Amino acid sequence: MDKPSFDKPSVDKPSFDKRFWICGIIVAVAAMLLDFLIHGLLLMGDYNALVASGLMRGPDDAAHYMPYMLAAHLLIGFGLTWLYRKGIDAGRPAIGQGLRFGAAVAVMSVLPGYLIYYAVQPLPAALVHKQMLLGTAAMLLLGMLLAWLNPGRRTL
Repeated sequence: MDKPSFDKPSVDKPSFDKRFWICGIIVAVAAMLLDFLIHGLLLMGDYNALVASGLMRGPDDAAHYMPYMLAAHLLIGFGLTWLYRKGIDAGRPAIGQGLRFGAAVAVMSVLPGYLIYYAVQPLPAALVHKQMLLGTAAMLLLGMLLAWLNPGRRTL
């Protein structure tokens, strides 16, 4: 007799169940914390050097746009959760799936996004390289978080 799989949502189990909403919020918060670490702390000096030229907003001006940041991170959290849950392979280790997922998302969004910014904005190449490396690392961490939150857990 086959063992029931709790890894992959089935036809009987809705995709947007309680686990989806909880995971989406957790991933949104984690993404926001990682982005604060990367952009608010590690790259702050690089960004502050660009404020005078008008390429970046100063801290006071940026504070007015916080609702957009919150909305963006909620979209990231729920979007990543939804995509991850659709691609779980019950026969493989969770950590590998999380890393694979994080790498795939980085290749299709993080890296091209920063390359496009570099093509249309006169940003320093060193900054863009840091953004790409740190953004990819963050996405790998988010993938591992999703893998940890989703497979084989009956309740959250």
